[in-house]
Amino acid sequence: MKIKMKTPLVEMDGDEMTRILWKEIKKILIEPYVELKTEYYDLGLENRDRTDDEVTKESALAAKKYGVAVKCATITPNLQRMEEYSLKKMWKSPNGTIRRILDGTVFRAPILCKGIRSYVPGWKQPIVLARHAYGDVYSAVDEEVASGEKVYLVREDAAGKVIKKTLVHDFAVSGGVAQAMHNSDDSIASFAHSCFRYALDCNLPVLFATKDTISKQYDGRFKQIFAEVFMQYEKAFEENGLWYLYTLIDDAVARIVRSEGGILWACKNYDGDVMSDMVATAYGSLGMMSSVLVSPDGNYEYEAAHGTVTRHYYKYLKGEETSTNSVATIFAWTGALCKRGELDGIAELCVFAKRLEAACVATIEEGEMTGDLIPLFSREGVTPRKLSSEEFLHAVASRLERA
Repeated sequence: MKIKMKTPLVEMDGDEMTRILWKEIKKILIEPYVELKTEYYDLGLENRDRTDDEVTKESALAAKKYGVAVKCATITPNLQRMEEYSLKKMWKSPNGTIRRILDGTVFRAPILCKGIRSYVPGWKQPIVLARHAYGDVYSAVDEEVASGEKVYLVREDAAGKVIKKTLVHDFAVSGGVAQAMHNSDDSIASFAHSCFRYALDCNLPVLFATKDTISKQYDGRFKQIFAEVFMQYEKAFEENGLWYLYTLIDDAVARIVRSEGGILWACKNYDGDVMSDMVATAYGSLGMMSSVLVSPDGNYEYEAAHGTVTRHYYKYLKGEETSTNSVATIFAWTGALCKRGELDGIAELCVFAKRLEAACVATIEEGEMTGDLIPLFSREGVTPRKLSSEEFLHAVASRLERA
């Protein structure tokens, strides 16, 4: 008998190869066991363009309504994509839009399997990356500027009176580009609280880094608020033998590479975007990292940490075989199903989600995996075998059936 759900998950479909795998994961691994109940939103690039990106906002508001969402990887268009898909405009990052509405922090952790070697030999334990999910460059306003023009940063009071007008740059000699970005004290404080709470739950020390020596006001504000918030957690950290350290982002990178792992690395939005890919790749593959956005008011959005796997999608369109790692996308589904089960009091849903995760890990540890993992795998007595995208899902399904 299938497990019944009470409350829907918000399902956000995506683009390219991950969109293909999304459908197959549901059909092969979830729907045979769960009477899946979702509120569906198509965040494929064509539909975002068709709806003037309103569908993205609607999906985020639905996530606030139902509390748990699961999202497929999506395209953030650049000029090339705009021409390829004949878009009306270069729409903003859907992840940025969703995170701006939900606020919160993105926690990303590697999915570890015996036999998958890290590119950084010293990393013995997981590095959890906490990414601030609001503002900065993802909500920035940018403009092309013509030669002879000037750009200013202008502040007004509530009545519209100019408080300060600061020259950004005089483009007297040459045209160029300018950009303005922002963040808020409330969001930074929520980010800090989320990091310290998560660290206590997982028994991890916290490393936070910005570049306040260069961005003295902007990054300096992050540093100040983190220090103020940590005062509320300092005693609990001491009691649990944990520490909190603020340092510059370049120093943090050096510390992380030299570490053994077992740390929560808190990053601003852009730094977290880049560094999470670095950490995921160093642990083995971008396809082996879980990701969840946790909002201050208790909403959760699960997704894979990687993109839409464009190269494999073009092969798929030509009818060629692909070997695409779907583990992170599967873990997005299991994370969302487990959280839905926790919130709705459906223990069977949580048990199923954990069994599916265990089946994924067992499949790889027993030597059946997608092509990206083959060069990284070394386990005594096990010879790795490369599987196609669909073969891997069926290999997981066979272990799940036995479980």
